[in-house]
Amino acid sequence: MHTSPQAAILVGHGGVPKDYPQELVTKLKRLEAQRRSSGAPPTSEEIELDQRIRRWPRSAQTDPYQTGLEALAAHLRPFLNGMPLALAYNEFCSPTLEEAVAELVGAGAREITVVSSMFTPGGSHSELEIPDTLQRLRIRYPQVTLRYAWPFDLTMVCSMLAEHLHRFMSAAPEPARQG
Repeated sequence: MHTSPQAAILVGHGGVPKDYPQELVTKLKRLEAQRRSSGAPPTSEEIELDQRIRRWPRSAQTDPYQTGLEALAAHLRPFLNGMPLALAYNEFCSPTLEEAVAELVGAGAREITVVSSMFTPGGSHSELEIPDTLQRLRIRYPQVTLRYAWPFDLTMVCSMLAEHLHRFMSAAPEPARQG
């Protein structure tokens, strides 16, 4: 992939594929919780389980979250005037933020701006994990400017949400769902 000196990364949460064994998700989350409470580095078992779920084959049926983030990226690209846009995921899916940055840097990007699809303040991914990862990546790639487009201007987010609500409020009511 050839890229310009500037690029962007859209980071989403990531979802568990519907066909992934639930007991492996439970085991991974247990290992993550133990690591976080002890402050220890990830064990080889945690790393292996994380890689396994991230590399699991996916489709629109098994991972609608990934499909949704890809659709969001497709709608965002025309607004970026040709600037390359990569995707990354905080958990459960590939590529990681580290992998997305490495790919863009390898293609020649020297300024990368990261934006999260998670808008609200208070989330551990947006407020802790992404900034921590970017700090490690700044050390690894001192020749690259890494920016984080955070926090969101809540007035802008609310304007978008209000406009969206008004579209639905002026629409005909949906029929009641049987269920």
